[in-house]
This record gives sequence, C-alpha cells and structure tokens, in this order.
Amino acid sequence: MAFFIKLFQDGGYLMFVNLGVLVFSLALICERLYMLLFRYRMDSKAFLAEIDKSIHAGNLEKAKRLCLNLPKPALPRVIQAALFHVRLGPAAVSAAIEESMLEVVPMVTKRTGMLWAIANVATLIGLVGTVFGLIQAFAAVGVASPDDKARLLTQGIAHAMNNTAFGLSIALVCIIFHMILSNLTKGLVEGLELGSIKVANLLSKVQAEKAIRAAGGEG
Repeated sequence: MAFFIKLFQDGGYLMFVNLGVLVFSLALICERLYMLLFRYRMDSKAFLAEIDKSIHAGNLEKAKRLCLNLPKPALPRVIQAALFHVRLGPAAVSAAIEESMLEVVPMVTKRTGMLWAIANVATLIGLVGTVFGLIQAFAAVGVASPDDKARLLTQGIAHAMNNTAFGLSIALVCIIFHMILSNLTKGLVEGLELGSIKVANLLSKVQAEKAIRAAGGEG
C-alpha cells in the first residue's frame, strides 16, 4: 500500500486522472464479463433440441413459450421472432431473423471496442505526465542551486517514469481484456447465427413436408 501511495505522490495530479480511467475501464470490463458470461450465455444445444422437438411435434405454441420463459435476451429472442412469422412463409421467417439479429448483435458486442480507445487514452495521459516530469527535471537543472539539483532532478524523473508506467499498465490491462471479451463476443455471435440458421432451415423443412402431405391428400 505504501508503494502505491508513494507512486501517486511522485507521479503528480495526472496519475489521478489515469486512476479515473482505470476505474472506468475496470467497471466496463466487469459489466461486459457479467453480460457475456452470465446474462447472454446459455446451453444453446439443449435449448435448440427442445425447439426442434416442439417444431417436429407441430407444437409451435410450446416452442414460443420456451423462448418467452427464458430470461436470456439473445438466442431465444431471435428464435421467437422466427416462430411468430412462420405462418407467413420462409421469406418472412428469414426477414424476421435478420431484423432480430440486427437488434441483438449490437447488444452483445457493444462497449467492447471502447477498451482499445481507453488503452490509447491512458497511454497518452501517461505520456503527458512523462513530458511534464521531464520539463520539471530539466528546469531544475537550469535554475536550482547545486545542492538542490540532484533532488529536483530525481523528483522530475520519478514523476516522468511513474506516469509512463501507470499509463502503460492501464493500456496493457485494457488490451488483454479486449482480446478476452472479443473472443467471448465472437463465440456468442457465431452461436446466434448458427442457431438462427438451424431453426430457419427446420421451419422451412417442416412447412415443405406439410405442403407435400397436403398435396398428396388432395391427390
């Protein structure tokens, strides 16, 4: 703890600006991890298996209830849109899925890209603090008395290096979690796309089978 107190004392007021950046980035990371790991994630295989079973049984209402009863806003929302448009034909189902995906995907991907910008901002703030520290150090060499030069030069260099280290540390944290969140987001989006295609194909197949049976009965 004493180390961090000394770090901020030597680094100057820009260290506190970067501390605010760090707090904001950690809050963003925690929110995204919660949403991607708990709020949006679900057992999609089991869910799609239940949907498949209900559709094959001709019980679309049960399939709709499965979507409505799940508090997960991603995949069930897309499947629900397809189920509510099935009577209008395959084109309507595809359009409903596409529209729902355009609503859901931004919910999954939002704010993750901000981490790159935050990393750049933290680095730049650290570099500004570095420049101020170097200015302080060189000014001390020019105007201070011989007895104070070494002390003021050391303070200026410490100011510069502390800001650099803190800014780069924040940037490193942001970049690491950007990679983690991007992989999680990519997996969820791919799951949404795969699930929506499976259900769209299944609905088209079931509707085609019904049409063939109806045509055979009329014949």
